[in-house]
Amino acid sequence: MGEKVDSRRSTPVEGCLVDGESSDLSVLNWEQVQRLDAILAGSIPIHGRWNFPTLEIKPRDIVKVVRCRMEEKRIHVREVRLNGSAASHVLHEDSGLGWKDLDLIFCADMKGELEFQTVKDIVLDALLDFLPEGVNKEKITPVTLKEAYVQKMVKVCNDSDRWSLISLSNNRGKNVELKFVDSLRRQFEFSVDSFQIRLDSLLLFYECSEHPMAATFHPTILGESVYGDFSAALDHLRKRLICTRSPEEIRGGGLLKYCHLLVRGFCAASGPEMKLLQRYMCSRFFIDFPEVGEQRRKLESYLQNHFVGLEDRKYDYLATLHGVVRESTVCLMGHERRQTLGLISSLALRVLAEQNVIPNTANVTCYYQPAPYVADGNFSNYYVAQVQHVYPHYPSQQYPSQQYPSQQYPPQQYPPQQHPPSQYPLPHHPPPHHPMYTAWMPCN
Repeated sequence: MGEKVDSRRSTPVEGCLVDGESSDLSVLNWEQVQRLDAILAGSIPIHGRWNFPTLEIKPRDIVKVVRCRMEEKRIHVREVRLNGSAASHVLHEDSGLGWKDLDLIFCADMKGELEFQTVKDIVLDALLDFLPEGVNKEKITPVTLKEAYVQKMVKVCNDSDRWSLISLSNNRGKNVELKFVDSLRRQFEFSVDSFQIRLDSLLLFYECSEHPMAATFHPTILGESVYGDFSAALDHLRKRLICTRSPEEIRGGGLLKYCHLLVRGFCAASGPEMKLLQRYMCSRFFIDFPEVGEQRRKLESYLQNHFVGLEDRKYDYLATLHGVVRESTVCLMGHERRQTLGLISSLALRVLAEQNVIPNTANVTCYYQPAPYVADGNFSNYYVAQVQHVYPHYPSQQYPSQQYPSQQYPPQQYPPQQHPPSQYPLPHHPPPHHPMYTAWMPCN
């Protein structure tokens, strides 16, 4: 897809040098340059809350404004890059990922709290420039702009990572994310999202050239894979392969993104190796999000941000996540594992209720038969209760299951919330595949 970069005619870059050329770099071809230009020169709406107007922002314009003002404040910007799914889309259009957030990285000198605060003020002040004509800007404060247009703000300062993020909200999921990075140890989750495109030559072309770009007249633009091997990473993207290394270094272990790739039709480059890596993903996820409340907030946020316009895929995603957690979680106690699986199940049931659909019995094991009128297309009065964990008392040898083969409970029919009398003792090790081991489980 791209020509390899000869180190003798390129500027000094970071990366591995193999036989005189940098293996993590490639020059974009004309088709890729056209896709990149369409993204940077296209207009992206930034939707305001309440009655604030929508801002029409071209990425190339906001980069120019923010960068100039950072230089005025003596914050040196080394370079600007396009990152994430948008960069993957530029390099391979039919990647299966599409592109959602527009991730713009400002590689800058951010040494202290003063620089972080200055950058925040610059971005909020820059939004005033994009307000429509006729809007009275005098009474609009930075706090007001933050509440109206910023979806989230993140700042990380520790020994290995120094960066901040300001995400400008878009109702269709294409948020404009401005990331200001001094240092960042881990810059990717999987090889297919490890691409970064260096924009400086194109931004300079926009400012200086009097002629439009053409196949024979356009700047040299470098693409880089921070995974390490550009050719290998691009091959993974083309073939929709999942490959990573050291997932325990990723916040959350990359677990949620991994399940998202599986639902999108990607598959593991190495099945046995990925089975092992799944354990590391689950372990790191539960280290970062140990409490069920934290897990719920993270899952709900991921569903909200990554499935805009793809609500019909939420159930498949949660079913996939449920299977991975059930199969690969080895770091939790039994009741903690059941709590997490129950949480995923409850979210899946809520998704079905929101979509007003009944799951296909070929894909879901249903232990309670829905009432016939629920299948009526006109019936929409769903009530979704919180899933309560069931800890059934399994039949002992004294009361073998053959005595009541067609029932989930002994003939007394005790409700799930209550414990049957003590004459039905609980075995020390309940069978893991008992039909009441969990309330919901996808079929393989």
